[in-house]
Amino acid sequence: MRSIRHNSAREMKGWLFFALPAAAALLIPALRGTRLEIVSGPVLQSFATIFLSIVLEAMPFVMLGVFVSSLIQFFVTEEMLARALPKRTGSGLLMASVLGFVFPICECCSVPVMRRLVRKGVPLHVGITFMMAAPIVNPVVLLSTYYAFGGNVAAAAVRAVLGMVGAMVVGLAATKCFSAQEVLLPETASSDGCSCGCGHDRGEVASSCRHEHEHEHGHAHDAARSSGGASTLPRRALSLARGVLEHTGAELFSVGRFLVLGALISSLAQTAFAKDLLTGIGQHQVVSVVVMMLLAFVLSLCSEADAFIARTFVGQFSPGAVMAFILLGPMIDIKNVLMLQEGFRKRFVLFLTVAAFAVCFVLCVAINVARL
Repeated sequence: MRSIRHNSAREMKGWLFFALPAAAALLIPALRGTRLEIVSGPVLQSFATIFLSIVLEAMPFVMLGVFVSSLIQFFVTEEMLARALPKRTGSGLLMASVLGFVFPICECCSVPVMRRLVRKGVPLHVGITFMMAAPIVNPVVLLSTYYAFGGNVAAAAVRAVLGMVGAMVVGLAATKCFSAQEVLLPETASSDGCSCGCGHDRGEVASSCRHEHEHEHGHAHDAARSSGGASTLPRRALSLARGVLEHTGAELFSVGRFLVLGALISSLAQTAFAKDLLTGIGQHQVVSVVVMMLLAFVLSLCSEADAFIARTFVGQFSPGAVMAFILLGPMIDIKNVLMLQEGFRKRFVLFLTVAAFAVCFVLCVAINVARL
């Protein structure tokens, strides 16, 4: 009973965090022509327009992304992924960098999946490459990038290629410095938990949900057989569908909160700061890249939504800085660091963070230099 109340309170907080800013943004245009019109001046009108456009355009892709990711979590096992990943360095890196296109998962799921793959004997560099590349080459992510940048195929293609290259470089660098045995923490009951805030308690990642449902299915089958041999197929399908929808809803609450936060910060940056200040920072070849990488790291946006935030900085920030925002976030951010610390040693997590920053910095500054 206590856990039910705790989950209900957590869901209520998620609803409030998501709904209150959206309601405020909808209310501002409605104040026009009333005595409270002073509250909804041109600045707030622009803020509401930018905020709502980001949320409304990104939400369909976020919903599609978390639903597809939930399906993958329930129907694709780590054993299947391990068999699909070669053990050789070259072919393993290449396959790991593109496997996310076939098995599209978000960054919340990629960390625990990578941890279990490494425990099952998948080479460390292959697991790291898969973890960092999968949320970028996810077809839903590429589709959202294409749509967010006005049908620009080049934006989606460059993001995919740089994501694959960056992930392979970080994976190869990590395996030169560490072995799987020295980076893994001792396995505990909570080592496969999720600390990203997606609504799962520790140890309740999607694979454990899948095993739990299979356990329930076994009991249902025994009960049906003892009561006359009635088919349990409809029950299994209903239970599995319920599990997928619950997992989708939990992740949607999580990424929805980050999307709202990102939309708020982006809208404030576009309306509250002087344009010449943003342009002065944003057009610097190096500083702009650093600022956007730090912003991506802090916001911890879902990769299906980050392109819509990045689009609002086009024209004010350099092309390399905009690319840095949508490149670094899926590879490493605050929530990924927290999840990595659940299963890996801190010095390894620090190495991955620094390496991801360094690789993205070099790639994105190169974009700015190439445009000169």
